[in-house]
Amino acid sequence: MTTAEILKKVRRIEIKTKGLSNHIFAGEYHSTFKGRGMSFSEVREYTPGDDVKFIDWNVTARFSHPFVKVFEEERELIVMLLVDISSSSLFGTQKQLKRDLITELGAVLSFSATTNNDKVGVIFFTDKVEQYIPPKKGKSHILRIIRELIALEPKHTGDTDIRVALEFLNNVLKKRSITFLLSDFVSKPYDHALQLAARKHDLVGIHVYDRYDKELPSAGLVQVLDSESGQMFWLDTDNKTVKYQYEGAFEQNNKYCMQSFRKSGAALLHVRTDEDYVKILQGYFKGR
Repeated sequence: MTTAEILKKVRRIEIKTKGLSNHIFAGEYHSTFKGRGMSFSEVREYTPGDDVKFIDWNVTARFSHPFVKVFEEERELIVMLLVDISSSSLFGTQKQLKRDLITELGAVLSFSATTNNDKVGVIFFTDKVEQYIPPKKGKSHILRIIRELIALEPKHTGDTDIRVALEFLNNVLKKRSITFLLSDFVSKPYDHALQLAARKHDLVGIHVYDRYDKELPSAGLVQVLDSESGQMFWLDTDNKTVKYQYEGAFEQNNKYCMQSFRKSGAALLHVRTDEDYVKILQGYFKGR
């Protein structure tokens, strides 16, 4: 992809996802993820109905009539995106590739965070941590994140390992964060690392998958490529045993994923490449 093509795609995603963040998710995001507490903002004159425990007695004595302290929520939070860029994310048969959906989700969450003056950082991973962007604020920072979501090419091609991303998060970030883990969750075991990360951070998994990750289409004998191992092999898609094993592998992986998140206490969302992720995110924000 050329630089011009990348910039064009960045602009297209910015327009779409920034609009969603401003008009749809801003209120839900703010109410879902609370700040760290309340901080003193100002004093104002007492009005009937104000809680007397907030009366500022020093200012009241100075002006000979009551004033109360006003507090506001400390809103600034850190939002971390853990983004799976392994080869399996380059699969998609319906509306878009899994990688494209992950990119849009990452952009929407980034703009929602920056609208609320929160810092955003990203950990890109495969079987290794590919790149770390420390949390910062500002539009230019968000656009850099979107560029990397679109264009970053993995240097490693081993089997996906979510564990390394979670361990890196715990090591590099000392403060509590809101962490979104975006992946198809076809990975080496990660349940212990997930439990440790969920104790320290407010963790939300977003399972991105394609319809044909779950069910094998009937297309006869086809040659397929294992995206992570790079091996080519022939597959009889009409064979009932092959179909059963293929679908069973998805269900087994999905069951492990759901059990791991349930044990850790973290939230887990499922988004298919041909589904409306807006409704799914809204439902989570409102139902939390």
